Amino acid sequence: MKDIFIFGGGKWGLALGYAFSYKNRVYMLSRRKLNLDSIDESSTESPFKGNRAGFIKQIDYSDFNTYYKDSENPLCVIAIAMAFLREFLEKSAFLHDKNMKIMLASKGIEQDSGAFGNDILESFFLSKNLCYLSGPSFAKEVMMALPCALAIHANTDEIARQYALCFPDFIKVYIKHDIIGAEVAGAYKNVIAIAGGICDGLRLGNNAKASLLARGLVEMARFGGYFGGKIETFLGLSGSGDLFLTSNSTMSRNYRVGFALANGEKLDKILENLGEVAEGVYSAKSIIQISKKHNIHTPIALEIENILEGGEVLVGLHRLLKQTWK
Repeated sequence: MKDIFIFGGGKWGLALGYAFSYKNRVYMLSRRKLNLDSIDESSTESPFKGNRAGFIKQIDYSDFNTYYKDSENPLCVIAIAMAFLREFLEKSAFLHDKNMKIMLASKGIEQDSGAFGNDILESFFLSKNLCYLSGPSFAKEVMMALPCALAIHANTDEIARQYALCFPDFIKVYIKHDIIGAEVAGAYKNVIAIAGGICDGLRLGNNAKASLLARGLVEMARFGGYFGGKIETFLGLSGSGDLFLTSNSTMSRNYRVGFALANGEKLDKILENLGEVAEGVYSAKSIIQISKKHNIHTPIALEIENILEGGEVLVGLHRLLKQTWK
């Protein structure tokens, strides 16, 4: 049984805490008070529900070092939104142990710098101790102990395997080695999910939706391929799996942003009502900055960014339909 420290008390951080608590001692660290008493209240007939051998507990940041030093071979998980990741690390001096083992569970691209999660983490920690979680996984369903499959990307099997063994039986884990591919897919799928929400919000039909997602996958792979991402990553759990999930469900924050935009709502009001970070809003801008710099053809992302900046949804749609696709 491992000691796992999770930084970030949002829905995804809590879901991972719940999942890891099946086999491990989990310590949650968050700026806000978490309601861990209700963590088992989700009703489901999943055969994996219950039977947890470990536990989940919230501790204060000030107590982290005490718990961490008393642990044998502890593992850390960061589930902080990408927009705030660097700031969090810069202000968390207690984390600046280069030998810490860390799994990043956040997806996106840092604004302005265009940095991916691995770029940020590797400026603080040793790359051999880092790994990256990806794949189709709604927090709500993980909390219900419903089966899913995820991928852990790392430079070496050793660090990925340590985390993989900690997951409960209802989560199947694949170990992969395409970090940049997973990073690109995790960021890009959120942008396409906004487009998916717009498509459904405009009631464009199944033909349009299938075309959008197929071309979105091509666009994602083209962008990622420029940086060395592997096509198998974009066709697998980290790419198409996560893309299809987040582009088709109201459980996706980015989908809900797109759906609301299609119905004439303003972005600032949408985000206020959402109450959570929709990473695609940030990633769209970063993707367009990068694609312009490197001359990468990203028409869907471009139109989504135009819409997020106040452009008309129908104007963007007509521009896409007039595109000569590559």
